[in-house]
Amino acid sequence: MQRSFRSNLIDAILAKAKDDPKIVVLNADSARALSLTKFTEQYPDRMFNVGISEADLVATAAGLATTGLKPVVVGFSMFVSEKPFEQIRQVIAYPNLNVKIVATHAGLCVGQDGASHQALEDISIMRTLPNFKVFVAADIADEKAAFAAMMDFDGPAYLRLGRDIANDIFEDGKEVVIGGSDLLKDGSDVTIAACGLMVEPALAAAEELEKEGISAAVVNAYCIKPLDEKRFLECAKKTGAFVTAEDHSVIGGLGGAVAEFTAKNYPVPVRIVGVNDTFGESGIQDDLYAKYGLTKEHIMEEARCAVSMKKGR
Repeated sequence: MQRSFRSNLIDAILAKAKDDPKIVVLNADSARALSLTKFTEQYPDRMFNVGISEADLVATAAGLATTGLKPVVVGFSMFVSEKPFEQIRQVIAYPNLNVKIVATHAGLCVGQDGASHQALEDISIMRTLPNFKVFVAADIADEKAAFAAMMDFDGPAYLRLGRDIANDIFEDGKEVVIGGSDLLKDGSDVTIAACGLMVEPALAAAEELEKEGISAAVVNAYCIKPLDEKRFLECAKKTGAFVTAEDHSVIGGLGGAVAEFTAKNYPVPVRIVGVNDTFGESGIQDDLYAKYGLTKEHIMEEARCAVSMKKGR
């Protein structure tokens, strides 16, 4: 079944806000676009619209956090991670304040809005910040669980979501923990670690690879910082090779995190599926994924390469 990240996000927020009057929500004149109006209707004194001024959005959230409130900043990824990055660093990360940032519309899946709105660098920049936790949701159950997990944590966190629609992979009620991941399929030849909307094609690739005699494990890397080091070490030792897949630049995202970890702890081949150091363009999501190599077929190609590299060592 297909469900909307945006329409289900508000339900996740309301579920937490009902039991915690300290939760407040902030937006930059985007409540209607982000389906946040339900929150305004139920808690008008707990919704803050700062207008189209993202630096003020972040700084206001930081100020509210110093009073003991629990601010949740919601906005398009480009405008709540990259545009106000200096403020995020200086007034949230540095003082380690309890501000949560929920970023919608991340990656090429933004589609027709084009390169100016397609945040392909946000995982990279957010995971460089000390104190921040970084989550990426694969579907709506993942989204709800990740939101609940980060709200239970006292400190800054970033949750990355796709533009709107995701096919269900998990059942509602699944668990997300800080520094965790999901092993969706076991395997012995290569590990495919994916996040966000790339989890579904990763599973499809693993199924097809099985027909070729390649046994691929599949991991949903829903928490990129901190990485699930225990899981990734086990996978490195068992399969001896990785392919990572993400709707993000190949530089500094999930692929970078896995490559850094394995290089230090258990060196194995790591092949990265993502956007190859370029900006996106306007187009339909599926067409963009095909053009930029974010497909089941490309994951399979890289998996064959990773296995070949392992055998050649």
